[in-house]
Amino acid sequence: MKFPGGMNIQQMMKQAQAMQEKMAKEMEEMVVDATAGGGVVTVQMRGTKEVESIKIDPEAVKEGDVEMLQDLIVAAVNEAGRKVDEAMKGKLGGMLPPGLGGMF
Repeated sequence: MKFPGGMNIQQMMKQAQAMQEKMAKEMEEMVVDATAGGGVVTVQMRGTKEVESIKIDPEAVKEGDVEMLQDLIVAAVNEAGRKVDEAMKGKLGGMLPPGLGGMF
């Protein structure tokens, strides 16, 4: 089926699928770092939002404030998730035709 201007729907679908596969591969390979508490907790997360690692400054454990440490872990994981989302928006926006990238 062709649209006005000669655009072929099947060709568009193939291009969309190829873009989706490329994006999925890039997200899987991407790794972001996020910290909380001035570096007391560091989280490394993949673009698929899988947590790769959590590093905790040994000094934080010595202080014995478990609630603070838990809060810092949550904050670092949430920040890593936001960084993944931002990276995904940036990559997706760069793949879209001019004028459509600002939609996301």
